[in-house]
Amino acid sequence: MRVAVGSTNPVKITAVRNTLKRLSIKASVKGVEVSSDVPPQPIGQNSIIKGAISRARRALRSRNFDLGVGIEAGLVKVAHVQSGFLDVEWCAIVDTRGAVTLGHSSGFEYPHVVIEAVMKEKEEIAKVMERLTGIKNIGRRMGAIGYLSRGKLNRIKFTEQAVFMAMLPRIRKELYGFGSRKTRQK
Repeated sequence: MRVAVGSTNPVKITAVRNTLKRLSIKASVKGVEVSSDVPPQPIGQNSIIKGAISRARRALRSRNFDLGVGIEAGLVKVAHVQSGFLDVEWCAIVDTRGAVTLGHSSGFEYPHVVIEAVMKEKEEIAKVMERLTGIKNIGRRMGAIGYLSRGKLNRIKFTEQAVFMAMLPRIRKELYGFGSRKTRQK
């Protein structure tokens, strides 16, 4: 199986590779630079999903691949957390028939100072976290989750959650009707 990840970020590529290996799926995984069609800092579930699907579709079209994988992180408004937002990653997987499966990671809250900079100063979280931590390219390394959890959960493991969840309908095709005419395509 040939899999294109709609990003050259090594964290995303490694997360896809690790997840497929965990599922005993032999695949060659390649990162492809594509645009997401969403702002650099997506806010809102619809924007994050749109970015993930766009990345997956564009990655799949880029060459001769069997699956395209798009991963997009962003902020989702949640009333019952201090900062008002949780960070989640969405994963979209698209096959050559156009069928899309989705999954997302667990969510976590950023410190208020980070959300304030994102909302008021229109900065990307990665830039704010770089300034706050002094870690250059934090999003391509441990990620904010790695820093905030003191290394107990890194961005690769966080991203693997979303990829794994998006694979569920492909793992249990018989339960989801996946691959039949009933499969919903968008």
